[in-house]
Formats: sequence, structure tokens, C-alpha cells
Amino acid sequence: MNDELYMKRAISLAKMATGHTSPNPLVGAVVVKNNTIVGEGYHHKAGEAHAEVHALDVAGDNARGATLYVTLEPCAHYGKTPPCAKRVVESGIARVVIGSTDPNPLVAGKGIQILTDAGIEVTTDVCMDECIQLNEHFFTYIQTHKPFVTIKSAMSLDGKIATFTGQSQWITNESSRKDGHILRASHDAMLVGIGTILADDPLLNCRLTRDELYEALINRHDVSIDNTLEVHQPDIIILDSQGRTPTDAKVFTIPNRKVIIYVAKGCPEQRRIALANVGAIVEELPTKSVRQGRTTDVAIDIKKIDIQACLEHLGEQEYTSVLVEGGSTIISSFVESLAFDKIVTYIGNLVIGGANSTSAVGGTGFATLHEAPTLEFASSRILDNNIRIESYRLGREGSYVYRHR
Repeated sequence: MNDELYMKRAISLAKMATGHTSPNPLVGAVVVKNNTIVGEGYHHKAGEAHAEVHALDVAGDNARGATLYVTLEPCAHYGKTPPCAKRVVESGIARVVIGSTDPNPLVAGKGIQILTDAGIEVTTDVCMDECIQLNEHFFTYIQTHKPFVTIKSAMSLDGKIATFTGQSQWITNESSRKDGHILRASHDAMLVGIGTILADDPLLNCRLTRDELYEALINRHDVSIDNTLEVHQPDIIILDSQGRTPTDAKVFTIPNRKVIIYVAKGCPEQRRIALANVGAIVEELPTKSVRQGRTTDVAIDIKKIDIQACLEHLGEQEYTSVLVEGGSTIISSFVESLAFDKIVTYIGNLVIGGANSTSAVGGTGFATLHEAPTLEFASSRILDNNIRIESYRLGREGSYVYRHR
């Protein structure tokens, strides 16, 4: 049998639930007997049946003696659902092909052990890199207890996000902006600063149709199951020390999502109450001196919401991924705190120039090149005369080192 072919189908199935499974991983499963698919499925949502269960239910008695392809090691513990590894054993499956093992300490090889102890042949590492990338958010979260952070930035070729007059629409083209909406649908939450809310009053939602999203994510020839899941709308996180978010801001008009506003100790109580009255979840976080500014001869101690405290709190709320889509100031806070895992950069076909134009990353910056975060470029491609670059921060906490490679 072609293990890679069936595993790729399982990966496509897993992607059907993009944005919906948190804090669980994305998982797809396919049951094959005599080179024929007799059952398949994917994990739809946390608390519901896992991918293996869906696939085995469809296969029924045909599972006996068959091969199960699954993108992630079957779980071995009782959580909101029973352990899948035991269900696989009970089904009579003869062979299990696994894409990636699970770093979750509750699983971490225990699922494979249950299968091998039952005499089931186990093959691992099939389409391993694709399966790891499928769940990079979950793998980081499960190891660090903090969400995977992606910074999204759209800029001119010379690194500007607005002219010196403040004009910014549009530096990148429609194809780049559409790709950015795929990022929104793929993350649990989006994070911006109060500056973005006051300047633009954005909706901060994913504006792709279901067909547009899944055509971008999945080869439709690989999947035959009808998808009934709607496009995921990420929750909204606003860093707003003084609670200045307007109560009639557009972010409050999108249904079925949370708006969390992080404020500082000095935020007036009446502002907290007003924001709570329009549905916001208002949380107080500590501040931190993140840089030293200087005006003439006066040094200014600038305090902002502590980024690490923010990520720790989001982790406690079981957010596995956050898309930082703010402006120059908020992006600099994450960069200078080394609090990001990935950067997705869209470069438009413009050169803006000007010392007073807004740079993609503001803040004070780093004094030496040694202090600056080093990136590993993962991919680049042309989007209708724009450039999309994806890179990871080297040395980031919680990167998944598969079997210590």
C-alpha cells in the first residue's frame, strides 16, 4: 500500500477542522483494507469524538485486519473522551501508520506502546514534517503552556507600513490580504493594540467564505467528506492599559467570539465597567518597563502591558495560538520581548521611503546585532507580484524537536 498517499489524505481530513479543535490538535484518520478506503474521519471539536473513532465507526467490521492511518499518535489517557489507542486495539486493526508522535506527557509514546503490546504492527514518521507542521500550535502550547505566537506584517519593499502622512491602504494586494485571512481563520485569537482600534476601528474578522478557505487549505481531490463546519472567527485580544477602547467599536459587532481587553492597574473603574457592559472580558495584567525613550535631555520610563504575563494568562485560558496583527508599536513589543514563534511577512511592490514614514517594527530596537532575534526562513512565494515570507525564531521556547532530532 502507498502509505504516503493515505497519510496525505488523513492530513487533508484533519485540515477540515482548521480553527475549531483548540485546545486539542488537528487529527485526521483513514482506514484502508485491500487498498480500499473503508472508513475515514477527523476530529471536529474539543470534547467530541476523535478522528480514529470517526474512521473506525464508518469502517465497522471492515476494520478487522485493516490498516489505520492517523496523523498523530492515538491518545492513551482518559480525558473528555476515552483513550483512542484502546479503541483501535478493540477494533481488530492489524497495522497502524502514524504521522507524528505526541509530545503531550499524557501520551508521548504511551499510545504506541498500547498498540505494540496488543500485537499491532506500528509504522511511524510517515509524512512526518507535514504532520508536525499541521499541529505546530498545539505542540508549542502543550510544552510551554503558552500559545504559539505568529506575527503578521504587511509592508513595502523598504519595510514601511504607512507613508509619512499616515496612508497605508493598500500597500499589499488582494491576494496577500486574502492569504492573511487564512491566518485569521487558523488561529484561536487575534491580538492588537489600542492604537489600531482607535486609528482604524477594524472588524478583525475572517472574511473568507467556507469554500474559499478550504480550497486554499486542502486539495479538494483528496477529500470526499462534506464539511459542515463554518469558518472559524478568532477571538479578539486588545492590549489597552487605560481602557480606551470605544464601547461602540466594530470588534463588538461580530457574534460568537470573545473580546478580551487587557488593562493595567491604573485603568479607571468606570472604563472597566463600561467595556464589560458591552460584552468585553476585562482583565488586569502587570506592566513592565520595556524600553527607555528620550526626549531632549529627559529620560522617559515607558511601561506597557507585560507581554509574557499576557501569554501566560492566555495559556491558562487554553488558547493554543495567537495572531499578532497590530501596528508598528505592538509588533515591536513582541519582537523586543522575544515573544514570538513565527513571522509571516507580506511585501508589496512599492518603495515608500522617508525617515518619518512608519516602519513595520517600531520601538527602540536592539543595541547590537547579537541581541536581535535570529530567524530561520521556512518558505517564500510570489502572490501576484507581492512576496510572502514565512520564518521562525531560532531558539524559541517549545519548538517541537521530534525525537530529539
